[in-house]
Amino acid sequence: MKTLSLKLDEILFQQTENILSKLNKPRNRYINEALAYYNKVQNRKLIEKKLAFESNLVGDESMKILGEFEAIESNED
Repeated sequence: MKTLSLKLDEILFQQTENILSKLNKPRNRYINEALAYYNKVQNRKLIEKKLAFESNLVGDESMKILGEFEAIESNED
């Protein structure tokens, strides 16, 4: 485990404390779980962005190949 200093906006801190009192969960555990969840969300967004980029590359290449096939068909007629 790493120790770090964290500065939170007062409102965010108060909201967190309010939730923690209802959940009866240690602050450190709550923050660790929140960061783990946020990291999953951000990783998914990065993967989606990469997939969209790579899908465009594949799409462009597919259109190029389709054009070549159409040119071959045209020459055969």
